[in-house]
Amino acid sequence: MGLVLGAGGVGAAWALSDDGPTGDGAAGDARRACEALEGFDESDYGAKGAKGDIALNRYAAAVVLSAAAAAGDHEYKPLAEAMRRVQNQQLRFADFAEPAVQKDLKAARSLCADM
Repeated sequence: MGLVLGAGGVGAAWALSDDGPTGDGAAGDARRACEALEGFDESDYGAKGAKGDIALNRYAAAVVLSAAAAAGDHEYKPLAEAMRRVQNQQLRFADFAEPAVQKDLKAARSLCADM
């Protein structure tokens, strides 16, 4: 769990280093969370080298930025809750291929698609 939390800070820094507009509050955090989630390939999570590092950081960024978005605007609470469920299920099963993890990941991606 420490690895995921530590990676959250690294992932957030990665996501926030984007050259896009800054200071756009909760909407910007939600957009960047969805961009990180869109770029996240769960099949690379846990891989050695750059692929694994990229997957870990994009996943962590999506979790952290969705929480920031929800803290700034309750409109984004469903996204943060979906990402929290993904995180909890992934920690429980330690495998993104598990149906419960996939279900929650699909729900989070669906929320992003609707934004």
